[in-house]
Amino acid sequence: MIQISNYKKAYDGHIILEIANLQLEAGVHWILGKNGSGKSTLFKSILNIIPFEGKIEINGIESSKIEARRLLGFSEAEPKFPATVSGYDILQFMAEIKHADNQQVDGLVKVWGVDLYWKNAIGSYSSGMLKKISLISAFLGKPSWVILDEPFILIDAQTLTYLQELIVNYVRNHNTSFLISSHQVFDLDAALPIYSYLIQDAKIAKL
Repeated sequence: MIQISNYKKAYDGHIILEIANLQLEAGVHWILGKNGSGKSTLFKSILNIIPFEGKIEINGIESSKIEARRLLGFSEAEPKFPATVSGYDILQFMAEIKHADNQQVDGLVKVWGVDLYWKNAIGSYSSGMLKKISLISAFLGKPSWVILDEPFILIDAQTLTYLQELIVNYVRNHNTSFLISSHQVFDLDAALPIYSYLIQDAKIAKL
């Protein structure tokens, strides 16, 4: 469970998002809102990437703790990596800190076709190639929660289908929960419930 209490994030005195109390139980949670509404701000707060007022706990552990960060996987909407390293370098590093085995890494990169280019320098990648590296890194190890910011942009139809299948697989077989922001309607198994929320006017409400 993700527990958010007395949360507030402001820039230059302007409140971007304010949440008095929100509990996100296990499952798939879809966060909607127009650009600039605070979706990415919420995700980066949960990941403890940016400072905020209030308290966020991941499975009862404060988000600032290393133990909490290890429970999370994350993929950015438009990922950026150093141009001179390779996708292989990135995924091997992520696998090490997330205690993922080589079999998991190899399985993901082969199915997604990343093994065809992942030893080349990042600077030679297209935006779609970068997106695949970022998405794979989010699933490495045994994450309790995977946070995906606009995961369905920049990828081809085949990758989109596989990603949706992978989400269903992780929910059902790995007890992984998801926080997803997307402007696109996504098609998961009809038997898998999706909890939807709208961020608007610095508030979040369940739909």
